[in-house]
Amino acid sequence: MDYGTPLGGTNQGRQASFAEPSQALAQPGMATWPDEPPRMLVEAVDDLLLWCVMQRASDITIQSDRPTYIEVDGKLHPITRRSIDSADMAAFVTKMYGLDAMANLAAGKDLDLSYEIRVDRNTRFRFRVNITAILSKGRDGVSITMRVLPNVPPRMEDLGIEKEIIEAWAPRQGLVFVTGPTGSGKTTLLAAGTRMLIERPEGAGKMLTYEAPIEYVYDAIIGPHSIIAQTEIPRNLPHFASGVRNALRRKPNIIMVGEARDRETVSATIEAGQTGHCVYATTHTTGVAATIRRLVSVFETAERTERAFALVETMRLIVTQALVPRVGGGRIALREYMIFDEHVREHLLDTPIEHWTLETQNMLEKYGNTMQKSANTLYSQGLIDRRHYLLLSRGFGDAAVEEE
Repeated sequence: MDYGTPLGGTNQGRQASFAEPSQALAQPGMATWPDEPPRMLVEAVDDLLLWCVMQRASDITIQSDRPTYIEVDGKLHPITRRSIDSADMAAFVTKMYGLDAMANLAAGKDLDLSYEIRVDRNTRFRFRVNITAILSKGRDGVSITMRVLPNVPPRMEDLGIEKEIIEAWAPRQGLVFVTGPTGSGKTTLLAAGTRMLIERPEGAGKMLTYEAPIEYVYDAIIGPHSIIAQTEIPRNLPHFASGVRNALRRKPNIIMVGEARDRETVSATIEAGQTGHCVYATTHTTGVAATIRRLVSVFETAERTERAFALVETMRLIVTQALVPRVGGGRIALREYMIFDEHVREHLLDTPIEHWTLETQNMLEKYGNTMQKSANTLYSQGLIDRRHYLLLSRGFGDAAVEEE
């Protein structure tokens, strides 16, 4: 089977090398799957996905009544000649999830899972998958969104992570939050940080992760003083809150929580940080100050003050990341971050809770880095163009450079 060569350029961490390239794609975006069958069969699903990987796809979208699309460097490309019909879709969802997939979708459930293709004993490719029922052309349809996952988590240096973040990444105990919108690379940043912990001389000790689904695996990462156990939510445990409480019974050194978005999970995460553990978690917010506001807001009014103080006492680092188009192709990350040292924590604890958002924003310049500063740096280095710089600056609410 010939899967062709990747579309022009490189895509660090996503490039596959299990087959020798033999088909040059001179016009990116114009190539279609050369082995497209007249009818999609279960046996052909993996061949399509492997071909997409060889095109450097970061995401794959399979949707009723539409061709299959891949995303390369932030741009969509159709890669099948015909649209997906109901019989084709049944082959996809059955192969990825099982025979009861359609019944679950009809019951109003969306399906989150990880999918793996093993080419041989030493080569495998993994995907994060969401399957959601949709309405297409007035009929019930399905949309499958797949994120291509690298075989090996990247290093922090590969991602260009700032020195200050790296130095603050491994507190003895407390909370580290990685935030950002969907698709901003939060999981990749966490995976790179986990790899750094495993590979450091003292190792990571016993590390427990709770993810929905499991995206990165660490089989190929060597760490003689590290052992990592990954639990998938809800396959192995029902929800993240039960995962954190499960961790407290297993004597870990480090706990990683895939998402802290409800009162039970945030509360359990704070409890774990208070009891001497280092806890890493993600949440969907767009800034350091917004993260504090969002985490505090999940609690009822009666308990908000107590839980808010416990949150700040255990907070050690917040990193917010966003991906923007890069000059020359691909995407590049902007990061806002703040290190919550003893002075920052004491200042917030001495400040009324209703003023925390403003005070956190004011302290960003001294104890961290703003998104505006990150955008300024990338623009001055010629890594983002003027149009995106101005759009970003307006989005941050700060003054941008004047139009020429």
